[in-house]
Amino acid sequence: MAPPPTQPAAKIRRRVLVVDDQMAMAEMVADGLTEKGFEAQPVASSQDAVRWLEQERVDALVTDLRMPSLDGLALLAISKRTAPLRPVILMTAFSAVDTAIEAIRQGAYHYLTKPFKVEELALFLDRAFDEASVRHEAAALRRVLQDRFSLENLLGGSAAMREVRDLIERVADSAAPVLICGETGTGKGVVARAIHARSPRAAAPFVSLNCAALPEALLESELFGHVKGAFTNATATRIGLLEGADGGTLFLDEIAEMALSLQAKLLHVLENGAVRAVGSNKERNVDVRIIAATHRNLRQRAKTGAFREDLIYRLDVVNLEMPPLRDRIEDLPELVEHFLALSKRRYPRSTVERFSAEALARMSNYQWPGNVRELEHCIERLVLLGREPEVPVERLPQTVISTPTTPAAFQGEILPLREIGRRYARWAYEQVGGKKTVAAERLQIDFKTLSKMLLAESEDPA
Repeated sequence: MAPPPTQPAAKIRRRVLVVDDQMAMAEMVADGLTEKGFEAQPVASSQDAVRWLEQERVDALVTDLRMPSLDGLALLAISKRTAPLRPVILMTAFSAVDTAIEAIRQGAYHYLTKPFKVEELALFLDRAFDEASVRHEAAALRRVLQDRFSLENLLGGSAAMREVRDLIERVADSAAPVLICGETGTGKGVVARAIHARSPRAAAPFVSLNCAALPEALLESELFGHVKGAFTNATATRIGLLEGADGGTLFLDEIAEMALSLQAKLLHVLENGAVRAVGSNKERNVDVRIIAATHRNLRQRAKTGAFREDLIYRLDVVNLEMPPLRDRIEDLPELVEHFLALSKRRYPRSTVERFSAEALARMSNYQWPGNVRELEHCIERLVLLGREPEVPVERLPQTVISTPTTPAAFQGEILPLREIGRRYARWAYEQVGGKKTVAAERLQIDFKTLSKMLLAESEDPA
């Protein structure tokens, strides 16, 4: 038996408020819109219009421009205050066109000069609703991106990471280029995405390119695009990533590896906002924010002639330094917990639940030359191959096992005994996950003594 035919989805009836101080005009327009499938409400009083805008669902406002009491510009301002994305269309006499144009500048969607056909108004309303729907979707996408790449995902309560999160918050709203510096594996790409996700460009493309991954010729074509016939095998015109990121953000990782010839072309884009494809004699304007990253010292490379100094000035408007993991080792327990949970979701059959205290101590004293990336891969491997609920120290990589167990706080220093006690208490407190009662029991001191040691300030050597 054939299934019953599916019914087309019912079209949403959009409610349009029609305002004109002449009720006959308002009713005529409302009746015409009703015939076109809208739910139209005519009003002749500005006060009634305000009540509707503030208390009722109104999807669009169609208002006369010149009215006693509150005119169309005033209603436009009220509408923008109560619902910023609500379309507003103005009806005006020919003599008031200049004022209507000013209303467009203030956020009105369009204006129509009287007399006009209702079909024309309905067409503009349909377009306005389509565009408003796109803006709503873009806003929703921006919220999703902000949640996914929120600052809370940049884990760590250390002072260094708090400073990173604060700087991201301050620069995200601007279009200024950002240069992210730091060792490999510190999370430069994560920071770039966080900046984009919190920016007004969040719903636009985020395009990432590793400049060290491609040879010069391919990198040029990838960045700037090419026209058909520009080189052998260029059988079709292709836009580059700079144009593909128009309106959004282009993340250039390992920028220090870019050839000098391409650095000059990138400098031209930053200075003029224009891109010329390979083989073309025409330029196209682009609006793209550049975020670059490197683990090298660009100024040192500029001294050797390997990097353009003028490009550094353009890229380094905002400099963000990512700290290595060894310099924020107090963040390691939180990172371990995060990557453990992440790996367990990836490998649900794993039996691993936790790390032993000795394993965490060894991990805390390891230097982690590969930084957070090395830690993540280490934990993923241990979760994938683990057979016990608790990872013992013997299961750690040999490079980690061979690390001295002396807390890093004591290495290479001669300290007063009181300071050593305070630092050791802090270290022990961190090893047990910040549980004071457990730390006090392990140290064989009472709870109050431990609390005083954790609060005490360091004393300078006499």
